[in-house]
Amino acid sequence: MADLEQIRTRVTLTEHEVINTHSTDFPGNYAGYDDTWSLAKFEEVKVPSEHRVVEGSELEFDMVGIDAAIANAFRRILLAEVPTMAIEKVFVHNNTSIIQDEVLAHRLGLIPIHADPRLFEYRQEGDIKPVHDDILIAKLRPGQEMDLKLHCVKGIGRDHAKFSPVATASYRLLPEIVLTEEVKGERADRLVRCFSPGVMEVTEENGVKKARVVNSRLDTCSREIFRHPDLKDCVKLNKLRDHFIFSVESTGALAPDVLVCEATKVLMGKCRKFLSELDAAADTEQQNLR
Repeated sequence: MADLEQIRTRVTLTEHEVINTHSTDFPGNYAGYDDTWSLAKFEEVKVPSEHRVVEGSELEFDMVGIDAAIANAFRRILLAEVPTMAIEKVFVHNNTSIIQDEVLAHRLGLIPIHADPRLFEYRQEGDIKPVHDDILIAKLRPGQEMDLKLHCVKGIGRDHAKFSPVATASYRLLPEIVLTEEVKGERADRLVRCFSPGVMEVTEENGVKKARVVNSRLDTCSREIFRHPDLKDCVKLNKLRDHFIFSVESTGALAPDVLVCEATKVLMGKCRKFLSELDAAADTEQQNLR
């Protein structure tokens, strides 16, 4: 049963391969476990606040209790379906610089625009402006000039990359490091050096050095441990299958926590649309049977 639990809930890293990478939503796939989908189970999905870290335009948070398909859908929505503002049309009245008009227009289109797309339909005070003031578009020599008129529109990254609100949006599974035996003395020092800083530490008990796991979350899963024949059997490297660590870096158009909320709204909208289409299909089938 313990081995079955390991296969069901963990992805295992070995010396030459990563095993148990598959997932399944088929009820009864694992004997003794009820994997039938239910709304009550789905509502148990957690976003622990203790791991939520916001640093400027970057956000890291956890989602626990979901399948990889949902995590990937959430990531793709962040990349391509959260609306932002971007320059769509550039009217060039005069350009005597060395940059061609089409190249100039392309560069301008990629500038993140500080305008909240959620309020786009309302007239607002203040001019729309770029997020960053120091984006170099072109260098002008004496006597050169540019006379441009720019039109911004609302769009999504699926239509063009310039509308993508994130610089990066990625996730990884939470690492789990389990010591299968006590590692002491000089071996403990070497074991700690095999992992990322902060993952393990050496403590001293009764004058004897011992290695212990401090924070598996910081590990990059380099598998350096498997290069040491006398250490590789002391550790089991796993990843929790349903614990995702998301990293979101905003371009600056919207705050990263706002982007996550907007992506959630888009995902909920997709679910509602899917349910309405199912209801419509069921109604059509009922009418055909009459």
